[in-house]
Amino acid sequence: MMAAPDSRAAARERGSATDIAGAVVLGVCAVWSLVSAAGREARPEGVLLAVSAVAAGYACGRISGTLLPVTSATALSLAALGLALTSPEGVPGANAGAPVQPGHTGAAAALLVLSAGAACCAASAARPPALRLALRLIALAAVVTGLAVGSVAGFAACAGVLLCSVATARMRRRTAALTGLAAVTGLAVVIAWGVAENALPSGLKVSLEGQLTPNRMALWQDAVALAEDDPVRGVGPGRFGKLSATALQSAGSDGKPHSALFQQAAEQGLVGVVLLATAFGWMLFALWRSPRSTPVVLSAGAALTALAVLANLGNALSFAPVTAGAGLLAGLATARGAGGGVSGPAGRTPPAAEGAR
Repeated sequence: MMAAPDSRAAARERGSATDIAGAVVLGVCAVWSLVSAAGREARPEGVLLAVSAVAAGYACGRISGTLLPVTSATALSLAALGLALTSPEGVPGANAGAPVQPGHTGAAAALLVLSAGAACCAASAARPPALRLALRLIALAAVVTGLAVGSVAGFAACAGVLLCSVATARMRRRTAALTGLAAVTGLAVVIAWGVAENALPSGLKVSLEGQLTPNRMALWQDAVALAEDDPVRGVGPGRFGKLSATALQSAGSDGKPHSALFQQAAEQGLVGVVLLATAFGWMLFALWRSPRSTPVVLSAGAALTALAVLANLGNALSFAPVTAGAGLLAGLATARGAGGGVSGPAGRTPPAAEGAR
């Protein structure tokens, strides 16, 4: 059934409001990085690049998702998978001078998650059963690649995205699922902060120490100490490596705390942490308001949540291909149909658009 004209107009208005909110959030993130860098020998260029990458990726995703939703998502999946496999340092921008590539595993895992998420989005939007199966196999290839490159985190995250996509293939309501994804991200943040503050039960702490390594835990503790010294503005973008005793003493250190959460807390204060959380919340809100079908929305939501968890535990967001890919995936999952109206397989109107009827 075709959507009524007033329904299409309401969907366009909601999409515009969501886009404006996103532009405001990303703009404030960029401005705050300049504020936190003012009067210091700081380098906000990395933050500005990341914000620009997300914005550009989102805009490209909205455009290409409107014109060629399945083809665009498939291209993103193959590009991310190819980049994770072929680049000698995992992704462009890795610290080539270090004996062990810092953040390499996290960046490769993030690219594999983007590949799996985009393939699942394409499969959820495709109509021919054979094409859906082929796209699911691409997502499965990302899962297997995680093991092949030695990334247990990448394997687990990609497997989780694929399972979530399959489980939500027939879902028509998205609110509870997106709320659950937000809760998963919040739980990961609480656990990471508990590790840094030595506030976890001893059994859980010992278990996590083996996965995170003592060096990373020491970096997180340094980040918390720096955040406590200046809780509002932080020490300034790009200055963690110069002020962290652990980073200064670590051979081949890239000067980062291996966590987007703690990097924001140390370098941009609690305001930076709030802005990071707001940016992720905006993406989930945009997915909730998306005119795309619920399976497409939840596949993208699962991938972005997995990416957020990886970024909480590593340097995934320090690489422009990852941030641009995240924005691109969010744009693809929130794009309007080729005709400008509500899209979705089997002609179903997604929950976010039902209120416009």
